[in-house]
Amino acid sequence: MTDIAVVESNVSVYFIFQDVQKHSVHTLVFRSLKRTHDMFVADHAKPVSLDETSHKVKMAAKLRADYSAVLHMPVLKEGKDRPLGSNMTGNQNYAQPGDDPEYLITGTHAYPSGPGVSLTADTQIHRNPSEGGVHAMALTLPPSQARLDASRTAAGVGDIHRNAGGAERSPAPHSHAMSLLEGGATKNSSLVARKNPTMPKPQWHAPWKLFRVISGHLGWVRSIAVEPGNQWFVTGAGDRTIKIWDLASGKLKLSLTGHISTVRGVAVSTRSPYLFSCGEDKQVKCWDLEYNKVIRHYHGHLSAVYDLDLHPTIDVLVTCSRDATARVWDIRSKANVHTLSGHTNTVATVRCQAAEPQIITGSHDSTIRLWDLIAGKTRATLTNHKKSVRALALHPRQYTLASGSADNIKQWTFPDGNFIQNLSGHNAIINAMAVNSDGVLVSGADNGTIHLWDWRTGYNFQRIHAAVQPGSLDSESGIFACMFDHSESRLITAEADKTIKVYKEDDTATEESHPINWKPEILKRKRF
Repeated sequence: MTDIAVVESNVSVYFIFQDVQKHSVHTLVFRSLKRTHDMFVADHAKPVSLDETSHKVKMAAKLRADYSAVLHMPVLKEGKDRPLGSNMTGNQNYAQPGDDPEYLITGTHAYPSGPGVSLTADTQIHRNPSEGGVHAMALTLPPSQARLDASRTAAGVGDIHRNAGGAERSPAPHSHAMSLLEGGATKNSSLVARKNPTMPKPQWHAPWKLFRVISGHLGWVRSIAVEPGNQWFVTGAGDRTIKIWDLASGKLKLSLTGHISTVRGVAVSTRSPYLFSCGEDKQVKCWDLEYNKVIRHYHGHLSAVYDLDLHPTIDVLVTCSRDATARVWDIRSKANVHTLSGHTNTVATVRCQAAEPQIITGSHDSTIRLWDLIAGKTRATLTNHKKSVRALALHPRQYTLASGSADNIKQWTFPDGNFIQNLSGHNAIINAMAVNSDGVLVSGADNGTIHLWDWRTGYNFQRIHAAVQPGSLDSESGIFACMFDHSESRLITAEADKTIKVYKEDDTATEESHPINWKPEILKRKRF
């Protein structure tokens, strides 16, 4: 019994000790908080005293950074008691640092020239500007402008006849500047000549002509890829085969079989001897071109895989599918790094680039999404299109993008997807687009037509509708893919008549033989 009593007493002492310790710790914390509060409460929201030396250094640095270009110019000062029309000579007439004038006059107008200055019996009298003011204003004008203004004379009868109506259409460059000066504008605004808005003239591009027709597939040719060495190219078709063709001669080099449905996308790696393909059988395959056999499969899509693209700088493959997702794969480990979900309908096309956004997708839900590759989330959604987006093209030199839909073609700038302009006129379902460094944008449609555009102005300088392969139906006239080779001298198209057509520029064409028949009104940009 005594042992039990001792144990109970020890337990009670332990719990009492625990309560005391807990209470004392809280008390110490609150005391510490109170001391800290009392220590700083007197200085709370109290402004820091201004140090004159540091303030002068700060203001001197700001003057040098923002106003170094005009610090050497004198500022004319006129006080209350100084006659405005008097001849001002000497440095005493200019504002010095540290002065506190009631007002400063920097123009050549009769006083008062600034808002907020009250009119008195003395100031409302119109006076001519002082010589010092005229001299100060002449210093602010460029020498050429000052000479032009000094030597300006009235136009003669011959000038009026020669330039009849010209002044109303396009005022002289310096007339706008002088009108601003007369209105009391500052130097920065007065010396900028405002140009009349003009429509840009499109750059001349040589027309393209059909160079070669390649036959060999037994189904619709759905995809194209050119290898990095520009020696051969790959096509995938509805006959479930992948064919490799010699680019120079157009001869068949190899056929690869393995897909059990239409091959919708092919891509050749620039970093390894691999060829990637995807199809309507939900499969994504990696082919080793040294052995010509499949070495990896990427499993995960729940429906047909419509397109794929390789990241240019890292070993990542991106595929898009009818299951409304795009998937990011690690090429070597076959791991599904990200599943990019957010589209509400088939994702028809995907493009990768090294800069942000690194992944761009176009979908049948009529939206374009820009993706953050690291987070695996949408960073922007572009909703301007009204119809399905089936084609995307990245400009090889500019940080811009073109998207093709049945309503029109739109151009965007990265990284936020700001809208540039519409390219209207290709009235069909656009399945494929490509752009080269020369600023030639190609769009291919399901009715077999190809339109070629000037990238900068959106001018449609050529339209092509090639004849279908002999023996095919006229209805089998459609373009599913198009691509420039790496020299950008050949345009390859994949078509519904089971052929591959190769186009090249007409070397004999000149701007005189094929002039630009453009009208400024068709280049007006629709912004919405």
